[in-house]
Amino acid sequence: MSERLRHPLVAVAGACLLTLPFVALFVTRGFHLDPTANVVPLTAVLVGGLAILGAAFLLAWGAETAEKDVPTAFAIAVLAVLAVAPEYAVDALYAWEAGAFEGTERGVEAANLAIANMTGANRILIGIGWAGIALLTIYRANQVRDSAVVQRPGLLADAVRIDRDISLEIVFLLAATVYALFIPLGGGIGVVDTVVLVGLYVLYLGIVVRGDVEEGDAHVGVPAYFQTYPKAPRIAVVLGLFAFSGLVIFEAVHPFALGLEELGTGLGIPPFFMIQWLAPLASESPELIVVIYLVNKARSTAGFNALISSKLNQWTLLIGTLAVVYSLAVGHIGTLSFDQKQAAEIWITAAQSFFAIAILMNFEISAREAVVLLVLFVSQVAAEFYVIQAYAGATEATLSLSLLYVFTGVYILLGLGLFVSRSGSLRELLGHTAVTVKDAFGRSPTSEPAD
Repeated sequence: MSERLRHPLVAVAGACLLTLPFVALFVTRGFHLDPTANVVPLTAVLVGGLAILGAAFLLAWGAETAEKDVPTAFAIAVLAVLAVAPEYAVDALYAWEAGAFEGTERGVEAANLAIANMTGANRILIGIGWAGIALLTIYRANQVRDSAVVQRPGLLADAVRIDRDISLEIVFLLAATVYALFIPLGGGIGVVDTVVLVGLYVLYLGIVVRGDVEEGDAHVGVPAYFQTYPKAPRIAVVLGLFAFSGLVIFEAVHPFALGLEELGTGLGIPPFFMIQWLAPLASESPELIVVIYLVNKARSTAGFNALISSKLNQWTLLIGTLAVVYSLAVGHIGTLSFDQKQAAEIWITAAQSFFAIAILMNFEISAREAVVLLVLFVSQVAAEFYVIQAYAGATEATLSLSLLYVFTGVYILLGLGLFVSRSGSLRELLGHTAVTVKDAFGRSPTSEPAD
Protein backbone atom coordinates (compact mmCIF):
# COMPACT_ATOMS: atom_id res chain seq x y z
CA MET A 1 0.00 0.00 0.00
CA SER A 2 2.79 2.43 0.92
CA GLU A 3 4.47 1.74 -2.43
CA ARG A 4 1.29 2.71 -4.28
CA LEU A 5 1.02 5.95 -2.33
CA ARG A 6 4.52 6.88 -3.48
CA HIS A 7 3.57 6.49 -7.14
CA PRO A 8 4.06 9.76 -9.10
CA LEU A 9 0.43 9.78 -10.25
CA VAL A 10 -0.67 9.97 -6.60
CA ALA A 11 1.22 13.28 -6.32
CA VAL A 12 -0.47 14.51 -9.51
CA ALA A 13 -3.86 13.51 -8.12
CA GLY A 14 -3.07 15.31 -4.85
CA ALA A 15 -2.19 18.53 -6.71
CA CYS A 16 -5.41 18.27 -8.74
CA LEU A 17 -7.42 17.78 -5.53
CA LEU A 18 -6.04 21.09 -4.20
CA THR A 19 -7.62 22.84 -7.20
CA LEU A 20 -10.95 20.99 -6.89
CA PRO A 21 -12.71 23.33 -4.37
CA PHE A 22 -11.93 26.33 -6.57
CA VAL A 23 -13.01 24.54 -9.75
CA ALA A 24 -16.28 23.53 -8.07
CA LEU A 25 -16.99 27.11 -6.93
CA PHE A 26 -15.98 28.51 -10.30
CA VAL A 27 -18.32 26.17 -12.18
CA THR A 28 -21.28 26.57 -9.82
CA ARG A 29 -21.02 30.26 -8.91
CA GLY A 30 -18.59 31.94 -11.25
CA PHE A 31 -16.52 32.56 -8.11
CA HIS A 32 -16.67 36.34 -8.05
CA LEU A 33 -16.61 38.40 -4.88
CA ASP A 34 -20.05 39.93 -5.22
CA PRO A 35 -23.26 39.52 -3.22
CA THR A 36 -24.78 37.07 -5.71
CA ALA A 37 -21.78 34.73 -5.44
CA ASN A 38 -22.08 34.61 -1.64
CA VAL A 39 -18.33 33.97 -1.29
CA VAL A 40 -16.73 35.72 1.68
CA PRO A 41 -13.20 37.14 1.29
CA LEU A 42 -11.59 34.61 3.63
CA THR A 43 -13.08 31.75 1.59
CA ALA A 44 -11.79 33.33 -1.61
CA VAL A 45 -8.29 33.60 -0.15
CA LEU A 46 -8.23 30.04 1.19
CA VAL A 47 -9.81 28.30 -1.80
CA GLY A 48 -7.99 30.45 -4.35
CA GLY A 49 -4.69 29.98 -2.52
CA LEU A 50 -5.04 26.19 -2.49
CA ALA A 51 -5.85 26.20 -6.20
CA ILE A 52 -2.79 28.32 -6.96
CA LEU A 53 -0.62 25.98 -4.89
CA GLY A 54 -1.86 22.85 -6.67
CA ALA A 55 -1.64 24.43 -10.12
CA ALA A 56 1.88 25.68 -9.42
CA PHE A 57 3.06 22.12 -8.79
CA LEU A 58 1.41 20.92 -12.01
CA LEU A 59 3.02 23.78 -13.90
CA ALA A 60 6.48 22.98 -12.51
CA TRP A 61 6.11 19.29 -13.37
CA GLY A 62 5.04 20.18 -16.90
CA ALA A 63 8.06 22.45 -17.40
CA GLU A 64 10.49 19.85 -16.05
CA THR A 65 8.97 17.13 -18.26
CA ALA A 66 9.24 19.42 -21.30
CA GLU A 67 13.02 19.72 -20.83
CA LYS A 68 13.37 16.34 -22.56
CA ASP A 69 12.06 17.77 -25.85
CA VAL A 70 12.91 21.48 -25.89
CA PRO A 71 15.83 23.62 -24.66
CA THR A 72 15.67 24.14 -20.92
CA ALA A 73 15.74 27.93 -21.35
CA PHE A 74 12.67 27.76 -23.58
CA ALA A 75 10.79 25.47 -21.16
CA ILE A 76 11.58 27.88 -18.32
CA ALA A 77 10.47 30.84 -20.46
CA VAL A 78 7.11 29.17 -21.06
CA LEU A 79 6.81 28.38 -17.34
CA ALA A 80 7.61 32.01 -16.49
CA VAL A 81 4.96 33.38 -18.86
CA LEU A 82 2.25 31.04 -17.55
CA ALA A 83 3.18 31.65 -13.90
CA VAL A 84 2.83 35.42 -14.24
CA ALA A 85 -0.21 35.32 -16.55
CA PRO A 86 -2.45 36.59 -13.71
CA GLU A 87 -0.33 39.72 -13.46
CA TYR A 88 -0.92 40.34 -17.17
CA ALA A 89 -4.66 39.90 -16.63
CA VAL A 90 -4.83 42.42 -13.77
CA ASP A 91 -2.80 45.03 -15.63
CA ALA A 92 -4.74 44.45 -18.85
CA LEU A 93 -7.98 45.12 -16.96
CA TYR A 94 -6.76 48.53 -15.77
CA ALA A 95 -5.27 49.40 -19.17
CA TRP A 96 -8.58 48.53 -20.84
CA GLU A 97 -10.53 50.71 -18.40
CA ALA A 98 -8.07 53.56 -19.04
CA GLY A 99 -8.83 53.37 -22.76
CA ALA A 100 -12.57 52.75 -22.40
CA PHE A 101 -12.93 55.80 -20.15
CA GLU A 102 -10.36 58.00 -21.89
CA GLY A 103 -10.52 61.64 -20.84
CA THR A 104 -12.47 60.96 -17.64
CA GLU A 105 -11.34 60.85 -14.03
CA ARG A 106 -11.98 57.11 -13.99
CA GLY A 107 -9.78 56.62 -17.05
CA VAL A 108 -6.92 58.63 -15.53
CA GLU A 109 -7.13 56.66 -12.29
CA ALA A 110 -7.17 53.33 -14.17
CA ALA A 111 -4.06 54.29 -16.15
CA ASN A 112 -2.20 55.15 -12.95
CA LEU A 113 -3.37 51.89 -11.35
CA ALA A 114 -2.05 49.92 -14.34
CA ILE A 115 1.40 51.45 -13.85
CA ALA A 116 1.28 51.05 -10.08
CA ASN A 117 0.34 47.38 -10.34
CA MET A 118 3.02 46.71 -12.96
CA THR A 119 5.81 48.46 -11.03
CA GLY A 120 4.73 46.83 -7.78
CA ALA A 121 4.85 43.36 -9.37
CA ASN A 122 8.31 43.95 -10.82
CA ARG A 123 9.74 45.24 -7.56
CA ILE A 124 8.21 42.36 -5.57
CA LEU A 125 9.78 39.90 -8.00
CA ILE A 126 13.27 41.21 -7.20
CA GLY A 127 12.86 42.54 -3.66
CA ILE A 128 11.11 39.42 -2.34
CA GLY A 129 11.59 36.86 -5.12
CA TRP A 130 15.28 37.15 -5.98
CA ALA A 131 16.36 38.08 -2.44
CA GLY A 132 14.13 35.62 -0.62
CA ILE A 133 14.91 32.67 -2.88
CA ALA A 134 18.65 33.35 -2.61
CA LEU A 135 18.45 33.30 1.18
CA LEU A 136 16.25 30.19 1.14
CA THR A 137 18.68 28.41 -1.19
CA ILE A 138 21.63 29.18 1.07
CA TYR A 139 19.67 28.06 4.11
CA ARG A 140 18.57 24.83 2.38
CA ALA A 141 22.18 24.05 1.45
CA ASN A 142 22.74 23.07 5.06
CA GLN A 143 20.12 20.33 4.69
CA VAL A 144 20.44 19.18 1.07
CA ARG A 145 23.46 18.99 -1.18
CA ASP A 146 23.18 21.88 -3.63
CA SER A 147 26.19 22.36 -5.88
CA ALA A 148 25.03 25.88 -6.74
CA VAL A 149 25.73 27.17 -3.22
CA VAL A 150 29.26 28.41 -2.54
CA GLN A 151 30.16 28.45 1.15
CA ARG A 152 32.70 31.06 2.25
CA PRO A 153 33.96 32.26 5.64
CA GLY A 154 32.54 35.52 6.93
CA LEU A 155 29.21 37.08 7.83
CA LEU A 156 26.58 36.38 5.14
CA ALA A 157 29.36 35.50 2.69
CA ASP A 158 27.79 32.31 1.29
CA ALA A 159 26.49 32.75 -2.24
CA VAL A 160 24.29 31.12 -4.87
CA ARG A 161 26.15 30.51 -8.11
CA ILE A 162 24.13 31.49 -11.20
CA ASP A 163 24.25 29.43 -14.39
CA ARG A 164 26.44 31.21 -16.94
CA ASP A 165 24.00 30.20 -19.67
CA ILE A 166 21.58 32.73 -18.16
CA SER A 167 23.84 35.52 -19.47
CA LEU A 168 21.51 35.98 -22.45
CA GLU A 169 18.55 36.77 -20.18
CA ILE A 170 20.66 39.12 -18.03
CA VAL A 171 21.88 41.11 -21.04
CA PHE A 172 18.37 41.40 -22.51
CA LEU A 173 17.08 42.44 -19.09
CA LEU A 174 19.81 45.09 -18.89
CA ALA A 175 18.81 46.43 -22.32
CA ALA A 176 15.14 46.61 -21.30
CA THR A 177 16.08 48.29 -18.01
CA VAL A 178 18.16 50.99 -19.67
CA TYR A 179 15.32 51.64 -22.13
CA ALA A 180 12.74 51.79 -19.31
CA LEU A 181 14.64 54.65 -17.69
CA PHE A 182 13.60 56.82 -20.64
CA ILE A 183 9.92 55.82 -20.79
CA PRO A 184 8.71 58.45 -18.27
CA LEU A 185 10.30 61.19 -20.37
CA GLY A 186 7.62 60.55 -23.01
CA GLY A 187 4.79 60.98 -20.52
CA GLY A 188 3.34 57.56 -21.20
CA ILE A 189 3.70 54.12 -22.77
CA GLY A 190 3.16 54.30 -26.53
CA VAL A 191 3.53 52.30 -29.71
CA VAL A 192 7.30 52.88 -29.92
CA ASP A 193 7.72 51.43 -26.44
CA THR A 194 5.64 48.42 -27.48
CA VAL A 195 7.74 47.80 -30.59
CA VAL A 196 11.03 48.06 -28.71
CA LEU A 197 10.13 46.05 -25.61
CA VAL A 198 8.05 43.33 -27.28
CA GLY A 199 10.66 43.19 -30.04
CA LEU A 200 13.35 42.52 -27.43
CA TYR A 201 11.40 39.61 -26.01
CA VAL A 202 10.60 38.12 -29.41
CA LEU A 203 14.29 38.32 -30.34
CA TYR A 204 15.20 36.64 -27.04
CA LEU A 205 12.75 33.79 -27.67
CA GLY A 206 14.07 33.44 -31.21
CA ILE A 207 17.53 32.82 -29.79
CA VAL A 208 16.63 30.41 -26.98
CA VAL A 209 14.32 28.26 -29.12
CA ARG A 210 17.26 27.51 -31.42
CA GLY A 211 19.36 26.24 -28.53
CA ASP A 212 20.35 22.67 -27.83
CA VAL A 213 18.16 20.22 -25.95
CA GLU A 214 20.85 19.60 -23.37
CA GLU A 215 21.18 16.84 -20.84
CA GLY A 216 20.45 18.62 -17.60
CA ASP A 217 20.05 17.39 -14.05
CA ALA A 218 18.46 13.98 -13.71
CA HIS A 219 14.82 14.36 -12.79
CA VAL A 220 13.02 12.39 -10.11
CA GLY A 221 9.40 11.84 -9.16
CA VAL A 222 6.64 13.09 -11.44
CA PRO A 223 8.82 14.59 -14.24
CA ALA A 224 11.00 11.46 -14.39
CA TYR A 225 7.87 9.30 -14.64
CA PHE A 226 6.32 11.34 -17.45
CA GLN A 227 9.63 11.49 -19.34
CA THR A 228 9.49 7.69 -19.73
CA TYR A 229 6.34 8.05 -21.87
CA PRO A 230 6.66 7.77 -25.67
CA LYS A 231 7.07 11.13 -27.35
CA ALA A 232 3.47 11.76 -28.48
CA PRO A 233 1.82 10.94 -25.11
CA ARG A 234 4.60 12.83 -23.31
CA ILE A 235 3.97 15.99 -25.31
CA ALA A 236 0.22 15.59 -24.75
CA VAL A 237 0.83 15.36 -20.98
CA VAL A 238 3.02 18.48 -21.02
CA LEU A 239 0.46 20.48 -23.00
CA GLY A 240 -2.32 19.23 -20.72
CA LEU A 241 -0.44 20.22 -17.57
CA PHE A 242 0.38 23.64 -19.02
CA ALA A 243 -3.20 24.25 -20.17
CA PHE A 244 -4.93 23.15 -16.96
CA SER A 245 -2.49 24.79 -14.54
CA GLY A 246 -2.33 27.98 -16.59
CA LEU A 247 -6.13 28.25 -16.69
CA VAL A 248 -6.52 27.59 -12.95
CA ILE A 249 -3.80 30.11 -12.05
CA PHE A 250 -5.25 32.69 -14.43
CA GLU A 251 -8.74 32.37 -12.95
CA ALA A 252 -7.89 31.76 -9.28
CA VAL A 253 -5.60 34.73 -8.73
CA HIS A 254 -8.33 37.30 -9.37
CA PRO A 255 -10.65 36.19 -6.53
CA PHE A 256 -7.58 35.48 -4.39
CA ALA A 257 -6.34 39.05 -4.90
CA LEU A 258 -9.82 40.52 -4.41
CA GLY A 259 -10.15 38.55 -1.19
CA LEU A 260 -6.85 39.96 0.05
CA GLU A 261 -7.99 43.46 -0.90
CA GLU A 262 -11.27 43.02 0.98
CA LEU A 263 -9.43 41.75 4.05
CA GLY A 264 -6.94 44.63 3.73
CA THR A 265 -9.74 47.19 3.52
CA GLY A 266 -11.14 45.80 6.74
CA LEU A 267 -7.74 46.43 8.34
CA GLY A 268 -7.65 50.04 7.11
CA ILE A 269 -5.08 49.61 4.32
CA PRO A 270 -5.53 52.23 1.54
CA PRO A 271 -6.96 50.73 -1.72
CA PHE A 272 -4.27 52.24 -3.96
CA PHE A 273 -1.55 50.78 -1.74
CA MET A 274 -3.21 47.37 -1.89
CA ILE A 275 -3.45 47.43 -5.69
CA GLN A 276 0.24 48.23 -5.95
CA TRP A 277 1.46 45.71 -3.39
CA LEU A 278 -1.11 43.14 -2.18
CA ALA A 279 -2.62 42.33 -5.59
CA PRO A 280 0.80 41.85 -7.28
CA LEU A 281 1.95 39.76 -4.33
CA ALA A 282 -1.01 37.47 -4.97
CA SER A 283 -0.38 37.32 -8.72
CA GLU A 284 3.32 36.57 -8.21
CA SER A 285 2.61 33.75 -5.75
CA PRO A 286 2.36 30.93 -8.37
CA GLU A 287 5.82 31.70 -9.63
CA LEU A 288 7.34 31.91 -6.17
CA ILE A 289 5.75 28.57 -5.27
CA VAL A 290 7.25 27.00 -8.40
CA VAL A 291 10.72 28.34 -7.57
CA ILE A 292 10.49 27.20 -3.93
CA TYR A 293 9.59 23.75 -5.25
CA LEU A 294 12.68 23.74 -7.48
CA VAL A 295 14.94 24.94 -4.65
CA ASN A 296 13.53 22.23 -2.40
CA LYS A 297 14.64 19.70 -5.04
CA ALA A 298 18.16 21.23 -5.00
CA ARG A 299 17.47 22.67 -8.48
CA SER A 300 18.25 26.22 -7.42
CA THR A 301 19.90 26.96 -10.78
CA ALA A 302 16.65 26.21 -12.60
CA GLY A 303 14.77 28.21 -9.96
CA PHE A 304 16.88 31.32 -10.47
CA ASN A 305 16.66 30.91 -14.23
CA ALA A 306 12.87 30.96 -13.86
CA LEU A 307 12.98 34.12 -11.70
CA ILE A 308 15.25 35.95 -14.13
CA SER A 309 13.17 34.83 -17.11
CA SER A 310 10.01 36.03 -15.35
CA LYS A 311 11.55 39.43 -14.68
CA LEU A 312 12.55 39.68 -18.34
CA ASN A 313 9.08 38.89 -19.69
CA GLN A 314 7.38 41.22 -17.18
CA TRP A 315 9.83 44.04 -17.92
CA THR A 316 9.30 43.68 -21.68
CA LEU A 317 6.01 41.97 -22.60
CA LEU A 318 4.00 43.30 -19.67
CA ILE A 319 4.98 46.92 -20.24
CA GLY A 320 4.79 46.62 -24.02
CA THR A 321 1.30 45.11 -24.09
CA LEU A 322 -0.22 47.82 -21.89
CA ALA A 323 -0.24 50.26 -24.81
CA VAL A 324 -1.78 47.59 -27.08
CA VAL A 325 -4.66 46.91 -24.69
CA TYR A 326 -5.19 50.63 -24.15
CA SER A 327 -5.30 51.29 -27.91
CA LEU A 328 -7.78 48.47 -28.48
CA ALA A 329 -10.07 49.90 -25.81
CA VAL A 330 -9.87 53.47 -27.04
CA GLY A 331 -10.32 52.49 -30.69
CA HIS A 332 -7.12 54.00 -32.12
CA ILE A 333 -3.36 53.88 -31.55
CA GLY A 334 -2.82 55.78 -28.33
CA THR A 335 -0.46 56.37 -25.43
CA LEU A 336 -1.20 55.15 -21.91
CA SER A 337 -0.44 58.31 -19.96
CA PHE A 338 0.42 58.50 -16.26
CA ASP A 339 1.11 61.14 -13.63
CA GLN A 340 4.38 62.27 -12.01
CA LYS A 341 4.02 59.77 -9.16
CA GLN A 342 3.85 56.81 -11.58
CA ALA A 343 6.78 58.19 -13.58
CA ALA A 344 8.78 58.07 -10.35
CA GLU A 345 7.52 54.51 -9.74
CA ILE A 346 8.90 53.45 -13.14
CA TRP A 347 12.25 55.10 -12.37
CA ILE A 348 12.65 53.36 -9.00
CA THR A 349 11.62 50.03 -10.56
CA ALA A 350 14.20 50.44 -13.33
CA ALA A 351 16.81 51.51 -10.77
CA GLN A 352 16.14 48.44 -8.63
CA SER A 353 16.45 46.26 -11.73
CA PHE A 354 19.74 48.00 -12.61
CA PHE A 355 21.17 47.28 -9.15
CA ALA A 356 19.98 43.65 -9.23
CA ILE A 357 21.58 43.07 -12.64
CA ALA A 358 24.83 44.55 -11.32
CA ILE A 359 24.72 42.00 -8.49
CA LEU A 360 24.34 39.10 -10.95
CA MET A 361 27.11 40.26 -13.28
CA ASN A 362 29.62 37.93 -11.63
CA PHE A 363 27.11 35.06 -11.95
CA GLU A 364 26.30 34.79 -8.26
CA ILE A 365 24.31 36.45 -5.51
CA SER A 366 25.60 36.36 -1.94
CA ALA A 367 23.53 36.29 1.22
CA ARG A 368 24.81 39.80 1.96
CA GLU A 369 23.63 41.12 -1.41
CA ALA A 370 20.27 39.38 -1.00
CA VAL A 371 19.79 41.02 2.39
CA VAL A 372 20.58 44.45 0.90
CA LEU A 373 17.97 43.88 -1.85
CA LEU A 374 15.39 42.76 0.68
CA VAL A 375 16.07 45.56 3.19
CA LEU A 376 15.94 48.28 0.52
CA PHE A 377 12.65 46.94 -0.82
CA VAL A 378 10.97 46.47 2.57
CA SER A 379 12.18 49.81 3.95
CA GLN A 380 10.89 51.73 0.92
CA VAL A 381 7.45 50.09 1.06
CA ALA A 382 7.24 50.53 4.85
CA ALA A 383 8.28 54.18 4.63
CA GLU A 384 5.73 54.90 1.91
CA PHE A 385 3.00 53.15 3.90
CA TYR A 386 3.86 55.29 6.93
CA VAL A 387 3.68 58.49 4.85
CA ILE A 388 0.30 57.48 3.41
CA GLN A 389 -1.07 56.78 6.89
CA ALA A 390 0.47 59.79 8.66
CA TYR A 391 -0.04 62.56 6.11
CA ALA A 392 -2.63 63.69 3.60
CA GLY A 393 -3.03 65.89 0.55
CA ALA A 394 -0.07 67.77 -0.90
CA THR A 395 2.22 66.88 2.00
CA GLU A 396 1.68 63.16 1.49
CA ALA A 397 2.20 63.46 -2.28
CA THR A 398 5.43 65.46 -1.87
CA LEU A 399 6.90 63.12 0.74
CA SER A 400 5.98 59.99 -1.26
CA LEU A 401 7.60 61.43 -4.37
CA SER A 402 10.73 62.41 -2.42
CA LEU A 403 11.02 58.90 -0.99
CA LEU A 404 10.87 57.39 -4.48
CA TYR A 405 13.57 59.75 -5.77
CA VAL A 406 15.84 59.03 -2.78
CA PHE A 407 15.59 55.25 -3.16
CA THR A 408 16.03 55.56 -6.92
CA GLY A 409 19.29 57.42 -6.31
CA VAL A 410 20.46 54.80 -3.81
CA TYR A 411 19.78 51.94 -6.25
CA ILE A 412 21.54 53.75 -9.11
CA LEU A 413 24.61 54.63 -7.05
CA LEU A 414 24.95 51.09 -5.72
CA GLY A 415 24.49 49.69 -9.21
CA LEU A 416 27.07 52.02 -10.76
CA GLY A 417 29.55 51.10 -8.03
CA LEU A 418 29.16 47.41 -8.82
CA PHE A 419 29.38 47.97 -12.58
CA VAL A 420 32.67 49.82 -12.11
CA SER A 421 34.14 47.29 -9.68
CA ARG A 422 32.99 44.35 -11.78
CA SER A 423 33.93 45.61 -15.23
CA GLY A 424 35.74 42.34 -15.92
CA SER A 425 32.57 40.38 -15.13
CA LEU A 426 30.62 42.66 -17.46
CA ARG A 427 32.99 41.86 -20.33
CA GLU A 428 32.66 38.15 -19.58
CA LEU A 429 28.88 38.48 -19.48
CA LEU A 430 28.75 40.25 -22.85
CA GLY A 431 31.24 37.80 -24.35
CA HIS A 432 29.26 34.77 -23.23
CA THR A 433 26.06 36.31 -24.62
CA ALA A 434 27.75 37.03 -27.96
CA VAL A 435 28.79 33.38 -28.25
CA THR A 436 25.24 32.25 -27.44
CA VAL A 437 23.75 34.51 -30.11
CA LYS A 438 26.36 33.47 -32.68
CA ASP A 439 25.73 29.79 -31.99
CA ALA A 440 21.96 30.25 -32.26
CA PHE A 441 22.02 32.01 -35.63
CA GLY A 442 25.00 30.16 -36.99
CA ARG A 443 23.22 26.85 -37.32
CA SER A 444 19.86 25.37 -38.16
CA PRO A 445 17.38 24.85 -35.32
CA THR A 446 18.23 21.80 -33.27
CA SER A 447 16.75 18.61 -34.58
CA GLU A 448 14.35 16.76 -32.35
CA PRO A 449 15.97 14.27 -30.01
CA ALA A 450 15.26 10.60 -30.28
CA ASP A 451 13.59 8.81 -27.40
